Amino acid sequence: MQLFNVYPLFEIEIIKGLGCHVWDKEGNKYLDLYGGHAVISVGHSHPEYVKAITEQVQKLGFYSNSVINNFQQTFADKLGKTCGYEDYSLFLVNTGAEANENAMKLASFHNGKKRIVSFRHSFHGRTSAAVRVTDNPKIIAPINEFLPVTYVRMNDADAVEAELSKGDVSSVIIEGIQGVGGILTPDDQFFRDLRTLCTQYEVVLIFDEIQSGYGRSGKFFAHQYAGIRPDIITVAKGIANGFPMSGMLISPMFTPVYGMLGTTFGGNHLACVGAIAVLEIMEKEKLVENAKQVGDYLIHELKALNFAGIKEVRGRGLMIGIEFHESVKEARTKLLFEEKVFTGVAGTNTIRLLPPLSLSKSEADIFLSKFRKTLGLQ
Repeated sequence: MQLFNVYPLFEIEIIKGLGCHVWDKEGNKYLDLYGGHAVISVGHSHPEYVKAITEQVQKLGFYSNSVINNFQQTFADKLGKTCGYEDYSLFLVNTGAEANENAMKLASFHNGKKRIVSFRHSFHGRTSAAVRVTDNPKIIAPINEFLPVTYVRMNDADAVEAELSKGDVSSVIIEGIQGVGGILTPDDQFFRDLRTLCTQYEVVLIFDEIQSGYGRSGKFFAHQYAGIRPDIITVAKGIANGFPMSGMLISPMFTPVYGMLGTTFGGNHLACVGAIAVLEIMEKEKLVENAKQVGDYLIHELKALNFAGIKEVRGRGLMIGIEFHESVKEARTKLLFEEKVFTGVAGTNTIRLLPPLSLSKSEADIFLSKFRKTLGLQ
């Protein structure tokens, strides 16, 4: 049997990771400025994380949500305290797309409406409703087209109000920072306007913090820069440092009903233990603060580069986009194969940096040196 070939792959097989570095099967060491797509939050193979997962799987790896799993409540308590949403409820699933699916479903249950407002350049996942609110017609199949969705321009509060005033909108879904769209950060005032409008028109405000959350922006959630509180927040990526897990933080305005949501694997024992370990490591090592400090430093140094090919450097914390005037394929390939640095990409012109939150200033300097060399600046 062959693999269904939908991923363009680099001819590299990664077999080991530690901290902010990975190694391929040939023994080459790479600086990881991509974190497996923002998934590695506390660093590869963190010993406390490995210990927690190992000890738990030796006792019990899985049982269903038909019985009590106290790890779920322990995790909910720690998460609520860490992020400042202790009065919200938590529903655990497996992937970011699944979290967004359930968020939109819960919103529709709540107000009985169907239409969703999303934004240009958005990405929310590849499952049925999640892909429909993603602004990329190439990945929306005919079967997904029936959900009524309206895409509006970012930072255009008047356009949002024009849609909400029609009375048929169930929810507005927006990323804290658009990742796949190119590390695009909406204005804080726009977030505040969204909160006001959704409250005024009784529309559910969903913040997709799957990539921008969990400390990556320098705050636990990117929307916290604006001082607002969404009705539902979706999280995934760095939540369990690579173990498949996601969740929804749900406002007290929603009433749970048996059977309205469900999952087989969501919130399983191993996922919860891994997620608890991540929060403990983040607190102990002050990784949110580190993301802010090292991220600010990286952004400052990147903006100071005297290179005409760079159009703009943008982002918050350790979620950084370096947009070029032309394709970044050559620069990214040189970084990977000649300088041994993993980076990501958004579109064709933007290099995306999503390193572990544990990235040190000295490791940032190593990247900067290698990046300058790639650009021919040293």
